[in-house]
Amino acid sequence: MRVTQSMLSNNMLRNLNTSYNKMSKLQDQMNSGSLINRPSDDPVIAVKGMGYRVDLDKNAQYQRNINEAHTWVDSTDEALDQVGTSLIRVKELIVQAANDTNTPDERKKIGEEISQIREQFRDLANSKIGDNYIFSGTYTNRPLFSDGAINPEIAGQDGLTKSIDMNVFDGISMKVNTTGVDYFQKVDEFMGQLEGILNNKDITSEEIGAALGAEFENAGGTAKIPALDGLHSTVLTMRAEIGAKQNRLELMQNRLEIQELNVTKQLSENEDTDYAKAITDMTTAESIHQASLSVGAKIIQQTLVDFIR
Repeated sequence: MRVTQSMLSNNMLRNLNTSYNKMSKLQDQMNSGSLINRPSDDPVIAVKGMGYRVDLDKNAQYQRNINEAHTWVDSTDEALDQVGTSLIRVKELIVQAANDTNTPDERKKIGEEISQIREQFRDLANSKIGDNYIFSGTYTNRPLFSDGAINPEIAGQDGLTKSIDMNVFDGISMKVNTTGVDYFQKVDEFMGQLEGILNNKDITSEEIGAALGAEFENAGGTAKIPALDGLHSTVLTMRAEIGAKQNRLELMQNRLEIQELNVTKQLSENEDTDYAKAITDMTTAESIHQASLSVGAKIIQQTLVDFIR
């Protein structure tokens, strides 16, 4: 086959274009810090990178959910802590009222403080996070108590005892709310009974003292209401469950942080530029390019005179 001048020129241009493309690609890698700047650069790396980014996005969402769950659990714990503190004050008042040296008027004054604490319990039952009532089950937009009683709009509804779950990991969800309708209803009924006892001028100290550990019948006489010790024991149990949730959330958060580090490392290894290798490759490509230019200058005739000569 006869090799023409045109063939030599075309070969030289093709080789020059190839070396330019290679140097351009290496330059893009060093400028962007990424091995690929478009999926066509390396589809395998691109697909793997998309998978890692999906994992990181999910991880970030789970961490946001855990922060939200922490808010719910911590707020619930704080509210129940105040319930426990108020119950202790109620106990002090019962012990004080059970003393036979108290006159009916003094017991009535104690009863007035009991009434205020009862209102405080209702306020705690209506505790909110932002616009969400935390003890109203799934009716987070409605208070548990309204006008001194369980909110008639939601009373007896199934949603009051339903849980609010949040996804905290792949396939793992946690209940973040504490259903409080049953407990706060019993507390309110107990405080109502106590008010009645303290306003009864004929009540004996033994009957007042019984409020500490006995059970009362509710207003209709159809059910027993735990007395003070029972209510305090229940709130401690509820706080213990919340403490366990707080510990689990901490563990899940640590797990997510470790996973985030691992996936970020895999993403970096997958597509970040290895600068030492890129610079070496660029130096090599430049040397080859210079050699191509040098050889091209020799094989391409500059002018018709050079060809004739």
